[in-house]
Amino acid sequence: MQRPLTAYERWFEKEGIPVLTGYAVDDILAASLKPWARLGGKGAYINLAAFEGVTGAYIVEIPPGGELSPEKHIFEEILCVLEGQGATEIWQENGAKNFFEWQHGSLFSPPLNTWHKLINGSSQRAVLLAATTAPLVMDQFHNEDFIFNNPFCFADRYAGEEDYFTRKGEREYNGFQWVWETNFVSDVRTVELNPGEKKVSKGHLTIIEPSKNVFIAHLADWPSGRYHKAHYHSAGAILLIIKGKGYTLMWPKDLGIHPYASGYSDQIVRIDWKEGTLFCPPDGWFHQHFNTGRAPARQLALRYGSRRQLLLRELARKGGEMEGVVVSVKEGGTLIEYEDEDPEIRKAYAEEIKKSGIESTMPKF
Repeated sequence: MQRPLTAYERWFEKEGIPVLTGYAVDDILAASLKPWARLGGKGAYINLAAFEGVTGAYIVEIPPGGELSPEKHIFEEILCVLEGQGATEIWQENGAKNFFEWQHGSLFSPPLNTWHKLINGSSQRAVLLAATTAPLVMDQFHNEDFIFNNPFCFADRYAGEEDYFTRKGEREYNGFQWVWETNFVSDVRTVELNPGEKKVSKGHLTIIEPSKNVFIAHLADWPSGRYHKAHYHSAGAILLIIKGKGYTLMWPKDLGIHPYASGYSDQIVRIDWKEGTLFCPPDGWFHQHFNTGRAPARQLALRYGSRRQLLLRELARKGGEMEGVVVSVKEGGTLIEYEDEDPEIRKAYAEEIKKSGIESTMPKF
C-alpha cells in the first residue's frame, strides 16, 4: 500500500513543475525545467530518496533581463549560483530594501521570513540551486498562508543592516573544525578553505553559517590521488560537486565497517560524480568520497548542524552528529579511520586511478 503524500509533497505537486527523484542528479544544469507560474522563470523540485522528508531543494532559471516574483517564508533557504550573474533585493515588511549582487559560485541565504526578489539584469540566463528546510516546516504547520504570508519579523536575524551581505565575517576553530559565520560567499569555487584533515588526508574543510540559520553549509576539498574516510550521519545532507570527478560508495551502517569482507558487496551503492552532480547519503549510511581526477575535488554540502542547535551539539560530543563525524567509531563516533577500513576499498581505488595514469598518494599505515 502506497503511503499518503506529506504536506510538502502535496505542495510541490500543486506547483506544476518537474520533480527530480532517485539517488542522484547526474548534471544539475542539464535538468529539465518547466515554466513556474508562482515564482516566475523555470524550475524543478528535487526530492531524492535520501532527503527522507528532512530537507528540500529546487533549481530555478531566471531568463536574461528577467526577475522572479518576490516571496517570503518561514523556512530557511540557502542559494548557490550555478550559472550567470544577477542581484537580490531583501527587505522586511514595510522596511527599506537592501541590494547585493551575485555571480557564478556565489552562496547566500535570505534571512528567515524576509521578502526577497532575485533579478537577472544580464543578457544570459541565471541558474540557482536552493536547499531548504521546507519539508519539516510544511509538514509541521500544513498551512500555506501561515508559511508564506506570516507577518512576524525576525529582527534578531536581520534588522536591515546595510553591510549584512558585504561584511566578511569571522572564522573560528571550534576544537573540531573551522566555522565561518558569513552571510555571503562570493565564489564557492575559489574561496580559500581552512585545513581539515580529520575526514581526508591533506584535505580542507570550512563550515559556513549564514543568516543565523540552523541550516548551514560546508565546503571541502581534497587532492588528486586521495579519498575521504567513510562516515555516517543523519539524513538530509545535500552534496553538490563543485570541482573534479570521482565516485562515492555508500552502505548502511548495519553492514559494518568491512562490507566487502563481510559479503555485502551487492548492497554497496556507487555514485559516479563530476562537476554539477548532486546527491544525498541516506540516514545512517556510511559514505566515502574518492577523487579520480588529476585536480583537487571540491564539494559543497547543504545541511543542518549550526552551532545554534545546542542540543545537537551536546549529542555531537557523544559521537552522534556533527563533531561525531570526525571521531572514530572506536571512540564512539561515526568515522572509519583509514587503518580500520575494508582493505578492498583502497585496493579498488588504486586500480581505478591507475587506469588514468594517476598514482595513489594515500598515507601509509
